[in-house]
Amino acid sequence: MSMNVTRRTALGLAGPRPVHDVRATGEIGRVRLAWEGEAYRPLVDHYAIYGARTRGFAIGPATLIGKTVYASFAHDRMGGARQDWYYRIVVVDAAGRRSRPSPEIAGHSTESVTVSGRPLATVGTFDHKSLELALAPAGYAQYTARFPGGVDFTFGTSEASRDWAYIQPGPADTWAGNKPSRAAFRFALDAVPETDVWLAIWLIDTHASNPGAASLAINGTPVREVKLENGGTRGSLEGDATLPGTPLKPSYVELALPKAALKTGENVLTIDKKTGSWHAYDALGVFAR
Repeated sequence: MSMNVTRRTALGLAGPRPVHDVRATGEIGRVRLAWEGEAYRPLVDHYAIYGARTRGFAIGPATLIGKTVYASFAHDRMGGARQDWYYRIVVVDAAGRRSRPSPEIAGHSTESVTVSGRPLATVGTFDHKSLELALAPAGYAQYTARFPGGVDFTFGTSEASRDWAYIQPGPADTWAGNKPSRAAFRFALDAVPETDVWLAIWLIDTHASNPGAASLAINGTPVREVKLENGGTRGSLEGDATLPGTPLKPSYVELALPKAALKTGENVLTIDKKTGSWHAYDALGVFAR
């Protein structure tokens, strides 16, 4: 006769309980998962995240997409197109015992303007890699010699591999002189589009503890100061966030540019790094939506 659940729990034989209240929030290029659980009854070693593109999927090595010690997980590197996914979470305790899988939950990433919009001017390829950009993947020490006044790129005449640095330093970076930096992106418009004009900045990585902020302006008109996400602090040395097991943590900035600040002829987008440490680019572009 088997022990009842109460007696098994008292003897420390019961496995961990499943997580509950699982939530999926879609963002550009990723789905963020969060849940509730009892991390200390028994002591949780990690959460195993399983996912697939189809409902009713089987849990196993082929559908394991990640592990975490936290009650949240970012399923990322999905690219700009919307992706629909289904997820289940298993709790693994310190003794290696596994909970029942959580109920299946659906989630999807959101579509990027790089997919839905019409490109007006771009630098780099939106592919979670920095390898086509100047100094990539690890030439950060050459930044001040190569770009003493910061980056100044003109769409149509400049070359990404020569004129747009994969990395932009901040005042926390001794290797770049502990000073602010500016990247200028110049592009011409035959006429100001009637639809919204959007800016997309994709990063392959940022500093883990001090990514700082990017102050954006168009033709001298401030747009926004964007607090950058904490990254993996490897984007100064590695340039491919698509590799399995990579420590790189891509992030995305997409926002509308004020139409009143745009003009026919040359426009200048400036990205000023006045706080924090470096960020590493994937690609940048201006799109009509």
